[in-house]
Amino acid sequence: MNKIKILIVLIFSLVFSYCDIPLNGNNKTETPDFKADSAYNYIKNQVDFGPRVPNSKAHEKCAVFLEEKLESFDAEVIIQKGIVTKYDGEQLAIKNIIAQFDPEKKDRILLFAHWDSRFIADQCLDTNRINSPIDGANDGASGVGVLLEIARLISKNKPNIGIDIIFFDAEDQGEPSFLNKMSEKSWCLGTQYWCENLHRKNYTAKYGISLDMVGSKNARFAKEDNSRHFAGYLTRNFWKIGQDLGYSNYFIGELQKGILHDHVFVSQMTGIRSILIVEYNYQNEKGFGDFWHTHNDNINIIDKNTLKAVGQTVLEVIYRE
Repeated sequence: MNKIKILIVLIFSLVFSYCDIPLNGNNKTETPDFKADSAYNYIKNQVDFGPRVPNSKAHEKCAVFLEEKLESFDAEVIIQKGIVTKYDGEQLAIKNIIAQFDPEKKDRILLFAHWDSRFIADQCLDTNRINSPIDGANDGASGVGVLLEIARLISKNKPNIGIDIIFFDAEDQGEPSFLNKMSEKSWCLGTQYWCENLHRKNYTAKYGISLDMVGSKNARFAKEDNSRHFAGYLTRNFWKIGQDLGYSNYFIGELQKGILHDHVFVSQMTGIRSILIVEYNYQNEKGFGDFWHTHNDNINIIDKNTLKAVGQTVLEVIYRE
């Protein structure tokens, strides 16, 4: 009988150690108010540099901006430099920009987004503009803008857990759709590089949250299949928190097919279970907005209400720890 009781206790311990991410507890620290105007300005700052394609001047200037901005929020900033190979053989000089808040804390959350923009408008209907790089206001800059505002807020209102924010490079330099190859490893190059070269030995986090395309008007965020696979509990709770905050028009109940994105490599290569918050249009055959990988992905499509919904929900998750 005692052996049976011990076995039951062990089983329950294993289950809860794997599944129970404490997102439903009482707030020990008041959740700050996410400022959408501020996030919008951070997005515009990035776009104003021009397309942030690796090996370009705009890319270099934006990297300096991001580093200095994070340092102004009292983060310990690491610039991880590397060389990665694009699908066509081009060598890309990349920079993963890593901000550590309260690095002495053992329990940590990882927040991440990609900061590069697409080198080609391969979804553009105007064949004369296909080979021109895009602004990437939503696809890239929006996630970074939201995380910059979160960084500003947590520097003033310390949460009870350590926070790491990473802006991954060279996420969007994969093979164009018209080549009909779409090699998985041609995408998320900066993320793969970081996973193989962690900024701290044996680095880990309780979980990760990736943001991408989180700024367009009337965006809808469905529960992405890889997120449910790697961190089902976190996915369910994130959507519940967003809906409880009054953002049910954004965090909808539909399920979304799996997307190859940064969170997949982070989950698989480091063991840090991660989810993806990304706009998904299940009525569009692309799966994303009509602006995706076109020149319409500019500052004009960014909506402050969407930024508020996403940013406030992420903050609520953080401050419930």
